[in-house]
Amino acid sequence: MAEYKIDLDKVEEAVAHKAAVVYPRTLVSDILEGIVEFFGRYSSLIWIFLMLLIVGNVLLRYIIGTNYIALEELQWHLFAVGFMLALSYCVLHDGHVRVDVWAEHFHPKTRAVIEIIGILVLFLPFCYLILTYAYPFVERSYRINEISAAPGGLPMRWLIKSVILLAFGLLFMAGLARLIRAFAFLTGFPAARKLDSTDNNNRSA
Repeated sequence: MAEYKIDLDKVEEAVAHKAAVVYPRTLVSDILEGIVEFFGRYSSLIWIFLMLLIVGNVLLRYIIGTNYIALEELQWHLFAVGFMLALSYCVLHDGHVRVDVWAEHFHPKTRAVIEIIGILVLFLPFCYLILTYAYPFVERSYRINEISAAPGGLPMRWLIKSVILLAFGLLFMAGLARLIRAFAFLTGFPAARKLDSTDNNNRSA
């Protein structure tokens, strides 16, 4: 019986980026993406801490026979923080869900135009709307020193609520960087950065 060797990594990469349009990098987009990259990479450590916290809570419940409300709430908060901060990182690396059934047959410049319109009309206004409503939401929580409604719950609820501002601020920067790169692809402005092979390898790593 014949055996076939398939490199699953290459197959996944080919499928995931089959219709991707590679936009040129610019100075401004690199600065914005560098900030998003920093938060995205280091916030991934949250998932390790969250996993340890969940295991610890399970051990407390089934071995010692007790549990702490504050630790359970911390689980929910860490999950929310990890998820929300990952949104901008996902956009940065073009890892979000796309409908490429039709788009993959479009000319790259047509796709860039569609992306620019989508970012300007939908993406950035949505981020701005969330930030506008989130600020008074966080400010009020800080002003009244809001705490958990559960007995023994966490204090300073404004801390977890302020993650909304951070997450959507990063999401706004990721979208703006994508917009600048798509615009540079179409018009040549702003000018693309000339990068050596080392820079390209570090960026794609």
